[in-house]
Amino acid sequence: MSVLALSANVLVLNKFCQATQVVSVRRAFSLLAKRYAEVIELVEGQYQAYNFESWIEASTFKKSFDEDHHDWIRTVSLSILVPRIIRLVACDRIPAGKVKFNRRNIFARDENRCQYCGRHQPTSELSLDHVMPRSRGGESTWTNVVVACTGCNARKGGRTPREAGMRLVREPAVPKRSPLLSLKVQASRYASWKKFLDAAYWSVELH
Repeated sequence: MSVLALSANVLVLNKFCQATQVVSVRRAFSLLAKRYAEVIELVEGQYQAYNFESWIEASTFKKSFDEDHHDWIRTVSLSILVPRIIRLVACDRIPAGKVKFNRRNIFARDENRCQYCGRHQPTSELSLDHVMPRSRGGESTWTNVVVACTGCNARKGGRTPREAGMRLVREPAVPKRSPLLSLKVQASRYASWKKFLDAAYWSVELH
């Protein structure tokens, strides 16, 4: 099996085609093999559904003319295209309506970019800053916590941005969906997810 293919993610929809979570390739194929799910694929502007057997047939067909543009799981006897989206045939779970407030999602929302100087930095060079300092009653909320590089964080200290003569690149806001998914959708391999993630009430968490 390709390491690159196994590192991919698969978007999971409930039976109403609402996004509910993101799973590993292994988990996706397990759900397909047990007939708990079907593959959803965009073909000439239309979404089509495949069960596990018909997906294997479709993979054989695609391999003959479009092998280089996809991720593949290869066995001794066949190659199977890694699906991007699967739909649970019986699940009516409603997507969560709230994005988790945690360090990973804050860094993803701010795209690993200091919200004061605007520079992209590795995670090791970044920290979290309370726009209104905690010593002044500032709370740990989406609208008061931003990513800041160590230099800007030290410069700002226990002051507000205005007091420190600094300005935010953008005002912090509550994300409408998982920031990690927003980053993934920007990659071409996950472009087919976009339609299912555009509605503001679909907040999908990575597992």
